[in-house]
Amino acid sequence: MTTLKRISFLAGGLACLGLFTSALRAASAGADAFVGRWALTLPSGAGWLGVEKAGAGYKGALLWGGGSVEPQTSVTIADGVVTVTKVRQIPASGKKGKGKKTEAMELTDTLTARLEGDVIKGTRKIAQANGSFNEVAFSGKRTPALPPRPNLAKVKFGEAISLLNGRDLTGWKTKEANLPNAWSVEGGVLANQPPAHAEGQPRVRTANLRTEREFEDFNLKLEVNVPAGSNSGVYLRGIYEIQVFDSFGKALDSHNMGALYSRITPSVAAEKRPGEWQSMDMTLVDRHLTVVLNGKTIIDNQPVLGCTGGAMWSDEFRPGPISLQGDHGAVSYRNVVLRPVVR
Repeated sequence: MTTLKRISFLAGGLACLGLFTSALRAASAGADAFVGRWALTLPSGAGWLGVEKAGAGYKGALLWGGGSVEPQTSVTIADGVVTVTKVRQIPASGKKGKGKKTEAMELTDTLTARLEGDVIKGTRKIAQANGSFNEVAFSGKRTPALPPRPNLAKVKFGEAISLLNGRDLTGWKTKEANLPNAWSVEGGVLANQPPAHAEGQPRVRTANLRTEREFEDFNLKLEVNVPAGSNSGVYLRGIYEIQVFDSFGKALDSHNMGALYSRITPSVAAEKRPGEWQSMDMTLVDRHLTVVLNGKTIIDNQPVLGCTGGAMWSDEFRPGPISLQGDHGAVSYRNVVLRPVVR
């Protein structure tokens, strides 16, 4: 091969290699467009999807309506489509001679979506035990990057607003019009007293409660009394649940008293025994959360990555109400006072 031909051959090879490398970079950049946090709108509520790089691939977490934010089994991105799968193990149920027995099984839910600008659109196929699938369409918007942690010492709060008048439910309304209301006010205490659960009968689900007013960022102080084994929650802006739960004596967990439900685990166990009044002091500023439970800081100005299960919507920039969970059991609240942030 002459020197001229050799140079020409090498130049052509380098050009091809350059094109190949450019194509790989373009493909990688296209796949990385899915990386981020997505506020999802579902037919029956709100959800959240998080996708991040993990070595040479990706990993993800999903919130679908109620429940917890759950890590997913796999995330793949190819040809402009993200595919998120969750493998669920279903244990065997029933005992010999007592009803129908089902065998243990493995079910796989699959979410697929494409990007249309900064909007994600797709469907999720939720596997059923009978071999069929429930297919649900959804859309979502990318959540902007979190701002720096706010300096709470420099945040200005407005005048205190008492959210309870101590006499009745003025300023509050049920969140679900189709559910019975078990909330009442007596002697300055707002109490949820659902019907007693009869053994062998389905539990009667009662309504959650919400303020008529809506708020942006604020500090919220209240006292709460949760009976043994009971469960409630305080939703900030209607989308972030601060857990109210009889978790006295339990190991630290993101589902315990004072946690941002399934998202932020308290740094220390500060809950009291069931049946005792407990103080909660919650500050939400610039998508950062501080929770002080019974005088101890258990969440210290930590970033909030998205809504929690049972959120009214997924938009983190929309004002929303204070909402109290009433569909999980008995609970009482008093001295509910909010101070809005002054911008």
